[in-house]
Amino acid sequence: MSQQNEKKITLDPVKFRAAVFDHMRSEDTGYSNYSYWKSTFRTFFKSKAVCALVILICGIILMSFLYPVFSDVDPTKRSLIFMDWNQKPSETHWFGTDQLGRDIWARAWYGARNSFLLGFCIALSDVGIGMIVGALWGYNRKMDPVMIELYNVMTNIPSTVYLVLLAYIMNTSFLTLFISMASRGWIVEARFFRNRILSIRDSEYNIASKCLGTSMWKIVTKNIIPHIISLIIMEAALCIPYSIGSEVFLGFVGVGMPVDAITLGNIVNQGRASFTQHPYQMLLPAAILCIITIAFYIIGNKFADASDPRNHV
Repeated sequence: MSQQNEKKITLDPVKFRAAVFDHMRSEDTGYSNYSYWKSTFRTFFKSKAVCALVILICGIILMSFLYPVFSDVDPTKRSLIFMDWNQKPSETHWFGTDQLGRDIWARAWYGARNSFLLGFCIALSDVGIGMIVGALWGYNRKMDPVMIELYNVMTNIPSTVYLVLLAYIMNTSFLTLFISMASRGWIVEARFFRNRILSIRDSEYNIASKCLGTSMWKIVTKNIIPHIISLIIMEAALCIPYSIGSEVFLGFVGVGMPVDAITLGNIVNQGRASFTQHPYQMLLPAAILCIITIAFYIIGNKFADASDPRNHV
């Protein structure tokens, strides 16, 4: 029995050798090549549909900003020739002409540019101000009584009534629309970011920073905001179609941009008057509007899913 046990315990010296200690390799440390942003974008662009939508919306944005620069077509030029009025889509006028002989294709891209500018400005103000206020609100408990009451007052007023009243008080213009939408949107974004920040407010690194005497502003800008960058991008992507849709709605009720201003809302509203006889005057610009809003909505939601580390591989 002892001999059998010795045979079982004996190791093959060819297969089992003592490892040689290497002073150089002993200094190497293990690390992971995981990158949050690389993993986020890899997950985001994994879907072919998302890639197609990103290419489509980038093409629309480039077209809307480059077409007015390189095109020699005047979108405001009216034709005195009766035959030029209400022309159907053709090789000369891809979207046809309106009741005054103006080229709808050119007006659509000029209007998309102005609508994008409005959407980008409102997204920048709403998300920018809302992010900072929400970070301060979520980290500082003393702001809760004031901010909650302010949020309840501002959000209990119907948005339609609020926008219409401001548009009536102030003259209709780009600035009026910007003020009316930006003055209300930031508080909604602030509440959204505040709720997200509550979950990371009492993290160990924030408590340690506070014990070391770090100022609240530095903790917010260095410790909290970088952790919600993905949420900021998502909210900005969703805010743009909302702003464009609000401009279109205000144009429908007659308190949007001035009538002579070229925006998607005005173009769709003007095409509505002759929809029964010339439906293309409303449907074709509305198609561009629908593509923009749907694409931004899907891209924003897909990016939100991709930014969740639990979906990373």
